[in-house]
Amino acid sequence: MRIAISGAHRVGKTTLAGALADALAGHALVPEPYYLLEDDGHEFEETPSLEDFEAQLERSLTSLEQAGADVVFDRCPLDLVAYLRTHREAAAFDLDDWLPRVRDAMATLDLVVFVPIEAPDRVPVDRADARLRARVDDDVRDLVLDDALDLGIVAVEVLGPVEARLRQALAAIGAASR
Repeated sequence: MRIAISGAHRVGKTTLAGALADALAGHALVPEPYYLLEDDGHEFEETPSLEDFEAQLERSLTSLEQAGADVVFDRCPLDLVAYLRTHREAAAFDLDDWLPRVRDAMATLDLVVFVPIEAPDRVPVDRADARLRARVDDDVRDLVLDDALDLGIVAVEVLGPVEARLRQALAAIGAASR
């Protein structure tokens, strides 16, 4: 199965992605595009620019295009679309230019696991970051759970500590594979 873990930053996606890859025999873990780009020498601005997020979107799309059949992705393209749509320079981002590739890439996923910000928040963040994170969380929820772009996404929201999230994700994987 091809599974993506989706959500805003600092919600526990990477922890869940690693636990899920470990729990699923033969599944590889593809790190989030930010880290893949850093490994390639990309230098991000302290506050990522629109171009930084577009580079991450491109890397996410490429990862989905090149990966095999049994993979857990830490992030999906819609996460980066949400960051781009909520960016202070969002007016300069044209989703229509990206939509055909996003649509094709998302169609290769069997399941998207959405990790939301919970109340109370499990991860303390400063006020400015909390506002951005909340906007991104709302937009990812709209794109993934509500399928706002009508991509035919199969998605599940997981809550609680990592063990509970893992159980919920594994149950959804079982249901999706039937």
